[in-house]
Amino acid sequence: MRFFKRTRKKEGWLSIAVQRDGVAATSVERVAQARPLVRFAHFHPGQPGVDVLEKAARDGQAGAYRCATLLGGGEYQVMNVEAPNVPREEMKTAVRWRLKDLLDFPVAEATIDVLDIPLDRNARSQQSIFAIAARNSVIGPRQKLFLDAKVDLSVIDIPEMAQRNISALLEAEGRGVALLSFGDDGGLLTVSFNGELYLSRRFDVTLEQLLDLDHERKHQCLERVTLELQRSLDHFERQYSFISVAKLALGPSAVCGLEEYLSSNLYMPVETLDLASLFDIGRTPELADKALQQRFFLPLGAALRTEEAA
Repeated sequence: MRFFKRTRKKEGWLSIAVQRDGVAATSVERVAQARPLVRFAHFHPGQPGVDVLEKAARDGQAGAYRCATLLGGGEYQVMNVEAPNVPREEMKTAVRWRLKDLLDFPVAEATIDVLDIPLDRNARSQQSIFAIAARNSVIGPRQKLFLDAKVDLSVIDIPEMAQRNISALLEAEGRGVALLSFGDDGGLLTVSFNGELYLSRRFDVTLEQLLDLDHERKHQCLERVTLELQRSLDHFERQYSFISVAKLALGPSAVCGLEEYLSSNLYMPVETLDLASLFDIGRTPELADKALQQRFFLPLGAALRTEEAA
C-alpha cells in the first residue's frame, strides 16, 4: 500500500488517528475563500482495538468519506536523499536500492514511498526527495486493524504531511513557515513553502517532558529544543536560501512559557496556534479547549489533504 495513494470516492476525508489512549476521528470541509469547516471531532477513549475503531467509524460515518490514518513518530523514517536519475515510474525501485544501507532493517521488509522537494527555478543543484520507509510489520497490522473494523482505508499518512497541510494555511505569499509541535512521541519541526514540505526534523523531547513541573528539568528540555531549532533553521537557511521563513508557529499545547522562551532565543517571530483562528469550529465548539486542540492537531491536518497534494 502506498503512503500517498490517490483514490476516487465521495467528497471529503475522514481522518482516524490511532492514539495511545484511544481513537480520534475528524472530518474537514474546505470552503472557498473561507476557513476550513470542521464537520466533527470525536475522541473515543480506550485500548485502540477493533471495537473502539468500529465505534469511531460509525460515529464518523466512515462510509461517506475516503478514510486516512496516521502513523506514529516511531513507526517510520523520513530521509532526505538525492533523487535517482531514472524515469518517474522507476523512482521507487531506485530509491529502495539506495535505502538498503540507510535503514536499520532489511529493505525487503520495508514499505517505501517518495515525495518531491521542489527546487528554486534558478538552482543548478541536484534534485532531492523525501524517502519514507516503514516496516511491513507496522503497515500490515495497521491495515488489518482497519480491515477487521470494516473500514475502507484509502491512505496511511505521516505526521509531516498532516502538519504541512496546517502550515500551508499560515503561509503569506512568497514566505515560508516553520511549524513545531509536540506529542507523546516527541517534537516535530516542519518548514513549508508554497504548500510544499521542505524540512522535517524530529526532536527527542516529548510533550510530557515539557509539562514537567520540575523547573530545572523543564528548563533543560527548553534549552535542548532551542538548540535543535537554531541548528535546524540555520541549516535550512543555507540549504534553501531562496526561501524566507516568516515565523515559527507552535502547535497547540498547555506548555507554559514555551512561546516566551523561544521568542527570547530565536531571531524570528514565534506564535502559538489557536486552531479556532484557522478552522471554522462552529459545529465543534469543544475545540476551543487547548487540550483538545493538541489531540486533534495532526488528525485535522490529515483531514485537510487534497487530491492534488501527493
